[in-house]
Amino acid sequence: MTDHKLTILTKAITFLCGIGLIVVLFVPLWQIELEAPQYPEGLVLIMHPHKLAGNVDIINGLNHYIGMKTLHTEDFIEFTLLPYIISFFAAFCIAVVFINRKKWLLTLFISFCVFGVVAMSDFYRWNYNYGHDLDPSAAIQVPGMSYQPPLIGYKQLLNFGAYSIPHIGGWIFIGAGLLLLVAVFMEYRKRSSPLSSGGNRAASTAALMLSFLLASCSTGPEPIKLGADACSFCKMSIADNKFGAEIVTKKGKIYKFDDIHCLAEFQKSKAIDNAGIKQTYLVGFNDPHDFIEAPKAFLFKSDELRSPMGGNIAAFPDLKSLDDAAQKMKGEKVEWSSLTTD
Repeated sequence: MTDHKLTILTKAITFLCGIGLIVVLFVPLWQIELEAPQYPEGLVLIMHPHKLAGNVDIINGLNHYIGMKTLHTEDFIEFTLLPYIISFFAAFCIAVVFINRKKWLLTLFISFCVFGVVAMSDFYRWNYNYGHDLDPSAAIQVPGMSYQPPLIGYKQLLNFGAYSIPHIGGWIFIGAGLLLLVAVFMEYRKRSSPLSSGGNRAASTAALMLSFLLASCSTGPEPIKLGADACSFCKMSIADNKFGAEIVTKKGKIYKFDDIHCLAEFQKSKAIDNAGIKQTYLVGFNDPHDFIEAPKAFLFKSDELRSPMGGNIAAFPDLKSLDDAAQKMKGEKVEWSSLTTD
């Protein structure tokens, strides 16, 4: 295939990626947040390209009790190599602009993706080793328990909630990969389709970027696992999900509840900042696999319902379903707003 020169737009995108990767060298790359009742302000482990930062000493102290190895920058060769690797890719991006050939852009993109996969695999290996290689003489031992943090997202570790997410540098790194994908797509699309024009190219780019953004930002409720999930308020194992509920935060963390009463009390307790809540969901009484946005749910309270924690409130997706339930048991309709206010 002919090795065509790059368009001005492609060169601009590639150059922007190079500048972005230079910025990555000076900002945090990743973070793991830890939340627990005894640390209401939270603890955070921040990973820069060249060092560990954040509440490292406190986390090391906690790790000692459960037998995990302590964390020190000098123990990881990654913090020595990573600045050089990032610098290499930044220089590679800028070099491609001057080389001005499509095959070099493709080589850059493929090598960048390979590095991303290797880096995340190494991060997973690091998390796995630290979470599973425990000191058998540790002060606190829970048979069968491991403490591997999530690669990305949220995971409950005993009484700690661990949330792993990219920091500024990580998001820039991901953005650079997506932009390089757009650049490669535009170059090959341009050469393969005689109908492509500036407008079509821009539309294709926008559509592709939008699809990635939607995929990455989509966060909703997840199925409640009976017998495995515990209520975030009363801490009881969830055995009946007909009265279940969930809170999804703007960061993607999910709190699960075995009773609508527990969810309401959890919100009123200010255990989390209400401003950080993305959406609240209630499980449909007639369909335990159906989640209803709490403000849109029709709620019916009856002592005959006998929910796990005595809230005795069921959620329905529409008024007809509620009326059908009201014909079978004595009770009353309640408003969602009345449950979450003192």
